[in-house]
Amino acid sequence: MGKVDLCLSSEGTEVILATSSDEKHPPENIIDGNPETFWTTTGMFPQEFIICFHKHVRIERLVIQSYFVRALKIEKSTSKEPVDFEQWVERDLVHTEGQLQNEEIVEIQGREEQVK
Repeated sequence: MGKVDLCLSSEGTEVILATSSDEKHPPENIIDGNPETFWTTTGMFPQEFIICFHKHVRIERLVIQSYFVRALKIEKSTSKEPVDFEQWVERDLVHTEGQLQNEEIVEIQGREEQVK
């Protein structure tokens, strides 16, 4: 059986909070599975969003594609409500002068590894 992308709205995942929204590029674009759509922010810092899976999932691989992001901090929660978050990943991203930033994070035996 192949891996399933659990971070898609088609799998029941929802964006339940976003600190910025644009009607042409809403936060729901984060999880629509379409590489042509995206979430855009106001440019104010920091920006946050919360994705709710509605069931416990094991994240083995996470890919973040962005532009002009200085730092990335990912927290996780195992609560049914969006509370009690704990840090999972935190890193500074390389400035790419308007080029797409690709960050791939792979979890190996309970610890995160960065893959370029």
